[in-house]
Amino acid sequence: MVEQRKPLVLDEVEIPPLSYGQVLVEIKVTRICGSQIGEIDGVKGPDKYLPHLLGHEAGGVVLEVGPEVRNVKPGDRVVAHWRLGRGIEARPPVYQWNGKKTNAGCITTFNQYAILSENRLTAVPADTDFEVCALLADTLTTGFGVINNDAHVKIGEAVVIIGIGGIGLGVVLGAKLAGAYPIIGVDLHDHKLKKAAEYGMTHGINSTQADFPDAVRQILNGAAPEVVIDGTGNPDVLAKAFALAGNSGRCVGFGVMPYDRKLSINTLPLHLGKVLTGSHGGASQPADDIPRYLRMMRAGVFDPKGFTSHRIPLAKVNEGIAGMKSGEVIHCMIHF
Repeated sequence: MVEQRKPLVLDEVEIPPLSYGQVLVEIKVTRICGSQIGEIDGVKGPDKYLPHLLGHEAGGVVLEVGPEVRNVKPGDRVVAHWRLGRGIEARPPVYQWNGKKTNAGCITTFNQYAILSENRLTAVPADTDFEVCALLADTLTTGFGVINNDAHVKIGEAVVIIGIGGIGLGVVLGAKLAGAYPIIGVDLHDHKLKKAAEYGMTHGINSTQADFPDAVRQILNGAAPEVVIDGTGNPDVLAKAFALAGNSGRCVGFGVMPYDRKLSINTLPLHLGKVLTGSHGGASQPADDIPRYLRMMRAGVFDPKGFTSHRIPLAKVNEGIAGMKSGEVIHCMIHF
């Protein structure tokens, strides 16, 4: 990314030597996430680190390790994730691009060869599908974490999920695995609701055709849901989500609100037991969570491969981003 609100630039960069705690990974598959859209559009404000590389969830293979790296070794298949795992928090690398310094955080994945911090990598069995690795990096770990760690969903609780995009689909599956009922999805796009129904959503509401709070109450025969989860980051939607939750309900937001917007609510319900909280990656712990989820997949409990709606080469990354913005894309995987 050279400029915010502009297409990404595809070019070659020079890879620096590895230093303490760094790992050179060949990225095989990475996913375009809403977080990258937010970076490009400046959701969190002006970007102080331009130009820089992007991407924070992938599957790859370790090529080389720097000094003191102990948790992964050359040849390991790995999940590359943005949440902290085990190992060293290495200094972010600085690449060279046309004689200029090009920044990168502790993880970037929109590059075929990436220097990553050891604690952003979790080794997985050698036969793990690379797309599954990319899903484990964020969609599943964050989605399940929202349900388990943020919303604390109990068996039989009604859960409403607003925004059935990439992470939202993971939240739907997490709600199913947690025993929620009903699981009500809200989105602008019918094809996303259809996909969510394949993974546990019991009722779908197209919010262009109905007022979703009224539609939810009709499904629940006038009762309020115990849990309402917002993935839009839209303050108007979040205000409705908070109002929709029951008197002792939990409202969780994992969508990022633009830095220049505000939420206005009456706080009395907070004093009476209602909860409003945000989510930071579902408070997931990748080194612990990923092996458990892989064990479940291998036992046939769930299969997330159907999450992917689009597959593209890196050269078409800007087309994939445009597809996400339009709502056409659910999960777009970049294959190297």
